[in-house]
Amino acid sequence: MDAMSQLRRQLHEHTAYLRKEGFLDDQFEQLQKLQDENSPDFVVEVVSIFFEDSEKLLNNMARALEQKIVDFKQVDAHVHQFKGSSASIGAMRVKNVCIEFRNYCEAQNVEELFGCRCFRCIQKLQYEYALLKNQLEYLFRVEQQIRAAGG
Repeated sequence: MDAMSQLRRQLHEHTAYLRKEGFLDDQFEQLQKLQDENSPDFVVEVVSIFFEDSEKLLNNMARALEQKIVDFKQVDAHVHQFKGSSASIGAMRVKNVCIEFRNYCEAQNVEELFGCRCFRCIQKLQYEYALLKNQLEYLFRVEQQIRAAGG
């Protein structure tokens, strides 16, 4: 098997893995269909914007949860925005954690238990986001290697 075939197989297998493990859904495939010769970096550009926005949103959520009096409407607004941007690129696992997180925010129960749940949710969200970012960066590196090899 030549290097190009190996890279294409690697790309195909990794994409299948991301779908099987629930990292990505059909929306990501729809994004990929919008990419063509005129915009070969379309998906990378869209996902890079998602990464930048996500970092800001995660920081804003963490800061909001560190306040003495937590504004759960503000936290919920950040989580809602994160859920929407995750859904728009097909980041299914991140979107699902956002849905769980929003359920706690909407409850607006100020018990200590609720605060713990919010912190667990943000930790889970940060974890799932970091996993997704690593997986997509790997996928993009393989795509880049294929293009660099003339494929």
